[in-house]
Amino acid sequence: MNLIMFGPPGAGKGTQAKLLQQTYKIKQLSTGDMLRGEVAAQTDLGRRISDIMDDGGLVPDELIIELIADCIAQPECKRGFILDGFPRTLPQAEALNEMLTQKGQKIDHVLALEVVEDDLVERVKKRAGETAIARSDDNEETLRRRLSVYHEQTAPVLPYYEAAGLLRKIDGMQSVEAVTAQIETILNKSAAA
Repeated sequence: MNLIMFGPPGAGKGTQAKLLQQTYKIKQLSTGDMLRGEVAAQTDLGRRISDIMDDGGLVPDELIIELIADCIAQPECKRGFILDGFPRTLPQAEALNEMLTQKGQKIDHVLALEVVEDDLVERVKKRAGETAIARSDDNEETLRRRLSVYHEQTAPVLPYYEAAGLLRKIDGMQSVEAVTAQIETILNKSAAA
């Protein structure tokens, strides 16, 4: 089972991806974590990525796709994977689809956590007050900036997956447990089909 988690910053994608990883034994792939891992391991790809980042550049899509291709070929992705934080643009979605097709794989579901943005801002402000789980970017100004980038660059990818019949919309304003239950219903229904 190969999944993509979508939703604006603070919607709970990472939380749900971790829970899905535990329940379904599929590997969560966070592109940020993968990039840092390659650089730390000093692989050939990691050195190329490091050179680009050291020069202040953005890692090109083709290197990200190469990184994902390497990761999904690993034994821990045998049962499937969850992409968290990728694709962020339509060209990335198209390149991902092309790479997976070449490998005889596909995306099974795109899980889009839908949220009410003003409520999301309040949620993140509350999380910032709970220091045990607060993140450095948990403030209203940063969140609003990240939401703007999400709407400009990432949200336009959703119609691509909707046209392919892969998009599954989930009410991300529910409790973590209710969101998880809704996702599991979707996944279990498709597994039974």
